[in-house]
Amino acid sequence: MELSAKAFWLATAAVDMRTGIDGLSLHVQQALGRPPCDGTAYVFANRRRTRLKLVCWDGTGVWMCVRRLHRGQFVWPQADDASWQISAEQWQWLVAGVDWQRLSAPAPAQWRL
Repeated sequence: MELSAKAFWLATAAVDMRTGIDGLSLHVQQALGRPPCDGTAYVFANRRRTRLKLVCWDGTGVWMCVRRLHRGQFVWPQADDASWQISAEQWQWLVAGVDWQRLSAPAPAQWRL
């Protein structure tokens, strides 16, 4: 499946992974205040950050994908906001289990050899 989402939004609060498309779409509307059928990919994680669920409307229906790590945890933003937007490149690193937040981290100002 080639995911052609317009944007990727991470829901920062943990969700129950038993929740289906309708429940996650309702969460997008009520908790995030966004329309669930706007072509955006909405990503949710469980409390331990070992599983992700993605829902995305493609114009004819809704995709729901699940990703599970066998070791380690997904790097998730610790933000006060209910959601966090990431780029397509950051999404690729996130699902690979890499710390996508470090990709654009500034170099330390006082670093010396």
